[in-house]
Parts: sequence; C-alpha cells; structure tokens
Amino acid sequence: MVMDKILVICGPTATGKTKLALELAKKFNGEIISADSRQVYQGMDIGTGKDLPQGSQYQGSSIKYNDKKLGFWKTAMGGAIWLLDVVRPDCQFTVADYIRCAHLVREDILKRGKLPILVGGGGLYIKSFLDGLGTLGIGPDWEFRQRLEKVSLKTLQDRLKKINPGKWETMNESDKKNPRRLIRALEIARHKKPIKLNNKPQKLDSLLIGLTAPHKFLYAQIDRRVIAREKQGLEREIRDLLKRGLSWTNSVLGTTLGYREWQPYFAGEMTKKEVIIKWQLAEHGYARRQLTWLKKEKRIKWFAITCPNFSRQIEKTISSWYNA
Repeated sequence: MVMDKILVICGPTATGKTKLALELAKKFNGEIISADSRQVYQGMDIGTGKDLPQGSQYQGSSIKYNDKKLGFWKTAMGGAIWLLDVVRPDCQFTVADYIRCAHLVREDILKRGKLPILVGGGGLYIKSFLDGLGTLGIGPDWEFRQRLEKVSLKTLQDRLKKINPGKWETMNESDKKNPRRLIRALEIARHKKPIKLNNKPQKLDSLLIGLTAPHKFLYAQIDRRVIAREKQGLEREIRDLLKRGLSWTNSVLGTTLGYREWQPYFAGEMTKKEVIIKWQLAEHGYARRQLTWLKKEKRIKWFAITCPNFSRQIEKTISSWYNA
C-alpha cells in the first residue's frame, strides 16, 4: 500500500455517506475526516446530522492548531471521526482553517499506517483539500457582509459585473442568483492582490467515490430525516444554544441549514409545521446544489444507492485502488 493514499466519500445530503464510511474504515483500517462546514461547531449536533454511533467517546490528541488541540470521536467499533466539535458556534472558522486542520489530521493518520477517509457533501471543501484554493487567505469581513445583506440581488449582481466581470462570467446560473455567493465574490474582489497561500498539498493518490440517487428518492430520504431530527429534539437543542448566549446574528445559527428555518418559529411568526415544510424544501435545494457542484468534478466515480449491492461494488473499486 502506498502511504500517501486518501479515500474521499462524497455526494449530496441524505445518501448515507458517514454510515458507508464507517463500514469502509473498519474494512480498510481507516479513520474518517469530516468535510462538513457545520459539524465543526460544538453543540450543533442534531441539526447538522453528526449521528455519532452509540457509545462514541470524545478523545484528545497531540495535534495542535492555533494553540488548540484537535480531538476525535472514537466509536464503539474502534473507528475514529475527526474534525467534529472543533469550535463554538460564535467563533470564526474559515475554509482556510478547515483545510489546515484536515491536512494536519491526514498526516497524523498516515504516520500511524492508516487510511485517511475524507467524508462530506461540500464540493468546495473537498476540492480545496485536494487541490488548494488561492483565495483561502482572504478571511470574511463580517461588517462588509452585514452591509451587503440589505442590498438587493440585482444591485449585488450589477456591482460584481462592474468590479470583476471575469468572475461574473465564470459563475454558474445558481451562484449568480445566490446573494451569499455574490457577497463572497465582492469580498474577494476588494483585495487588489488576492492573498496566495502555499496551501496546495503534495500530490496525493486519491480515489473519489460519489453517492447519488434520483431526485424523487433523495427528497423522500431528506423529508424522513428532517422529521426524525425534529423528533430527536432539535427545537430543544436550539433553545439550549440560545440560553448559552448565542443568537441568530452573533453565531452561525442564522446561516446554517436546519437552524435558520427555526428563527421565525422562535419569533412567534411561524408554526412548527410550517418550519418543517420550509426546512424540507431548503434541504431539497441544498441537495440539488451539491449535485451541481460535485458533477463538475470529473475524478468522482459515481454509485447509485438505489442499485442492489452498490456498497459491494464500491468495496471492489476501493480494493483494486488500495492494493495497487
């Protein structure tokens, strides 16, 4: 086995990536690195779908990032899941922070003779991990973002066309209509010379496995999972977070799928039933965007979770690569 291998399990939400990754980690002597932008936050468990196996225990490690030790969740089966519960929801944790932490963890896993398994649905995190990203050094300007949140979509579009027409032309239609993406593009465009980080990793022997399903099947999976998370106690989880001093504006609660939909409910402006419907529809849209992004990545080998024995086919594909 070549010791610079890394396995990537990706795909849209509700395709069972973590469950599959845990099974593969046991079979191929691996450890999981979460590539979820919201599971890094402490206390945001149900809404982000951490779904840790029963009996999992948090353990510290010797790996340090910004004077903070990174820990991992050890499962009852003996596996490990890294980069969950890294910071508080009111702390800034950028894509750059994630990439640096993920590579520190990857190096540690390899040193111990194990296989790193990167798992997530965020195409940006996965691509940045594998290929690097030139704008990682440009951190968020919260004051700038807050000002632009009040600006209309058309004004944001017109500003970007004027300031950086090249960027506007390269954006897909979905991103052109996404205020968050437009604001980030404007934020980066403010820097005359984008900060370049030496963050491009060494060339890794990577295998990218993608899980997919027809939209109708995926939406049904999502709808069931949303209801299950509500029954798990997401409302109580949010109340506890708010009691701890977090708010919709001073933390990521107001921008996180599965949490932001509850804000009108807590303000007395929406019923719980309305929240559930709104949340389900938002998850549908998120799954479509994930697929749109990931389908551009030509390195991914796709497997439909609706096909019989898809997991066995995945194991065969990994075995051929792993033992080469």
